[in-house]
Amino acid sequence: MKSYGNNGKALIFAAVMVVSASFAFAQSGQLNVVKPAIADRDLVIQIAEVTENAVFYPVDIGGTRLEALAVKAPDGTIRTAFNTCQVCYSSGRGFYKQQGTVLVCQNCGNRFRMSQVEVRSGGCNPVPIFPANKTVTGTTITISKEFLNEAKRIFARWRRG
Repeated sequence: MKSYGNNGKALIFAAVMVVSASFAFAQSGQLNVVKPAIADRDLVIQIAEVTENAVFYPVDIGGTRLEALAVKAPDGTIRTAFNTCQVCYSSGRGFYKQQGTVLVCQNCGNRFRMSQVEVRSGGCNPVPIFPANKTVTGTTITISKEFLNEAKRIFARWRRG
């Protein structure tokens, strides 16, 4: 077996770094990432994991599955909303998936820019989670179990598919 000495080690190290960087880029660029579900507790979102691609956070509150989303808007602010449409929620299919740089309601097909999340209330928009309903620190966003419990009614027929 031929030995390549330190140059061989450097080449292997460089190859590992390229593969690792490619994997990290692919992971950060994924659309429609759904985090592991939590049950009957506050939802804590790590700000560091929020990017321009929406991240979805399922929560089970007393047997009802809810889902929140967090996304970084073009202005750099972190926006949060429930993953259900303010008009289509009762259909059970009023949830969003990201396509490119927009969120698309899976019931009516309306499209929303990330800059609209948590800003627009009423109409066919994601249900906003306003600042009064969450606690933001330098590293986390916490949505209380009590507030999630209040939101259960809009998820009564919800079925993400």
